[in-house]
Amino acid sequence: MTFNFTEKKWLAIKLIIVLSVLLPVSIVTYQIVFSGKDSVILLEDYPTPVSFIILIYYLILLILGILWLLIQLKSIINLKNEKKKNELLHLQNQVNPHFFFNMLNNLYGVVGKDTIKAKNLILKLSDLMRYSIYRGAKNEVRIKEEISYLQSFIELNKIRYHKEIDIRFEIEVDNEDEKIMPLIFIALMENAFKHGVENLREKSFVYCHLRALKGEIIFEISNNFDKQGSNEKPGIGIKNLKRRLEIAYPNKHIFKITQKETVFTAFLKIRK
Repeated sequence: MTFNFTEKKWLAIKLIIVLSVLLPVSIVTYQIVFSGKDSVILLEDYPTPVSFIILIYYLILLILGILWLLIQLKSIINLKNEKKKNELLHLQNQVNPHFFFNMLNNLYGVVGKDTIKAKNLILKLSDLMRYSIYRGAKNEVRIKEEISYLQSFIELNKIRYHKEIDIRFEIEVDNEDEKIMPLIFIALMENAFKHGVENLREKSFVYCHLRALKGEIIFEISNNFDKQGSNEKPGIGIKNLKRRLEIAYPNKHIFKITQKETVFTAFLKIRK
């Protein structure tokens, strides 16, 4: 019968444990049963070298046990971190796929009617998809890249909708190289268009303000909506965002959604 390395290692560990337990038990048993002592002090009356060797043996076992415990704890922590990274990457890969599907459907209807418009939509859409695939797989990106992505998203929606929309995007950034988790704001902006602009025939607006100053990032976006269509529950995009924030910025973020009359507002604050 053959054993692999892992089986041999565990067999050796078991033998060491058994011997380590049997040694003091045997000494105590021998002195009580055969020597007739009522109480036993370990290593009493033993030659100094023997006592020293036994003490060194158990000291080494103690050190090895502590090291083994630390290694196991480190492995557990690494496993949890790896699990969180995988979950975060999975969540990032789920960001706005339905938007791309909707855009492709719109393109299908536009291609035969307005070739120039269709070409512009395809170029903008390809830029967004490229960013989502390559930048979205990273842990962090520069905030100026996120801003550019949001601006492209706004431009694409201006082309997409056949109506006038009041869109404002105010930016206050003291360091454009500030790092942020990718695709963190897009779910909120997409919701503003989907649940606001898309359901309103006229006078629709989307007001967005992004501020990144002194290690603090604040993103706030407001949109008006049709009261008759206001019973929609938060979609998977918001649930996805909440989970991503919990993983990437635990105890370092504030996320609130409020509704007043016909205005919907999302507020996100991240402390770096």
